[in-house]
Amino acid sequence: MVIYGLRTHYVITMGYRVECIRCGKRFSGDEIIYTCDRCSGLLDIKYDYSGIEAERIVKAKGRGVWKYIALLPFDVENTVPITINEGDTPLYRCHRLGESIGVNLWVKHEGLNPTGSFKDRGMTVGVTKAMELGVRGVACASTGNTSASLAIFAAKAGLPCYVMLPAGKVAMGKVAQAMMHGAKVFSLMGNFDDALRVVRTLCDEEHLYLLNSVNPYRLEGQKTIAFEIAEQLNWEIPDRVVLPVGNAGNISAIYKGFIELEKLGITNTVPKMTGIQAERAQPVVKAFKEGREDIIPEPHPETIASAIRIGNPVNAMKALRAIYDSGGIAESVTDDEITDAQLQLARLEGIGVEPASAASIAGLRKLCNMGVIEPDERVVCITTGHLLKDPERAIAICEPPYEVPADIESVRSILHETGSGERREEVIYA
Repeated sequence: MVIYGLRTHYVITMGYRVECIRCGKRFSGDEIIYTCDRCSGLLDIKYDYSGIEAERIVKAKGRGVWKYIALLPFDVENTVPITINEGDTPLYRCHRLGESIGVNLWVKHEGLNPTGSFKDRGMTVGVTKAMELGVRGVACASTGNTSASLAIFAAKAGLPCYVMLPAGKVAMGKVAQAMMHGAKVFSLMGNFDDALRVVRTLCDEEHLYLLNSVNPYRLEGQKTIAFEIAEQLNWEIPDRVVLPVGNAGNISAIYKGFIELEKLGITNTVPKMTGIQAERAQPVVKAFKEGREDIIPEPHPETIASAIRIGNPVNAMKALRAIYDSGGIAESVTDDEITDAQLQLARLEGIGVEPASAASIAGLRKLCNMGVIEPDERVVCITTGHLLKDPERAIAICEPPYEVPADIESVRSILHETGSGERREEVIYA
């Protein structure tokens, strides 16, 4: 155990190190650093797995992210988490939608985290680390969900919070969350990549703690999605996990979680990691199809799925390694395919998600139609954000309400015209 002093706080590095994934340079746990100072490579948290007993995961008590503290970079005995009971999201068996696509389908609905997105998993770890480091404030660039989550955890911790958003490119539900919880919101005339460039410089110069997914501690919280999937399936690993790819941290984090379960001997395989991007914002997909480990940024990404409207994802190298190493694939989908999937998921399974989340369903359907995914595969799709994150889009793609006089016969006539008065035939599943 090595103890480092920093202001009036102490950082305790126990059984883990920070390491560059490109050149292997190591850093101590008390350093505020996001990329390697030697080669600019991404950083990862590495553990001494020989000191972690499998039972501490399999038989862990409690719920949510902090149930798995044995595989998080903290002192198990002395850490006081900044938490709002994130994690512990449901895994739904989706019979009707799975039948329509032609696959055995489960959906892990991360939109049921406290702020409505998977970002809460990373923020509880990131903000807890920020408190441990004794920083003066936290900041991020965001397409919406990151800013909402950071604002809420910063409020819980009593930390000043600053968020940079691309002007006119963020759903209002997400902006409202950041504003309500006290973040200082900056609307920048540019895209997400411009906002990230600005906030990274400001964090360095103004001594703020950056909590975008380039921060490796963020991804440690997000890997707990893998732990929950495995546990919810009685420690049987699915054949494939399909998820949207924006800044590309989540796919690598979930893959890391599955790898750790394998290293501890809890499981004996990992799923094929399958990343889905929007057609006009697909740098990771293009790199995968060309067999590269780096991307060519897209300068003007566009899609109705604002959460994945990112042209230069910072974790692209980690994402591509996860896809290659797991035998997975990357594919793109159109905005129309995303919209269709969003409606199908809601109307066949009762799961309401924002557009970016539906990219995983759209991608699954496309890959099944292409014959890439076999009908007997057990597939988990990750839906990353709740429907109410982007209510404007939901209203735009649905039928408008019927405006009728407030009398029975007027309503009855509409029921008969639309056939809504007839009972639908349903398939009942055990």
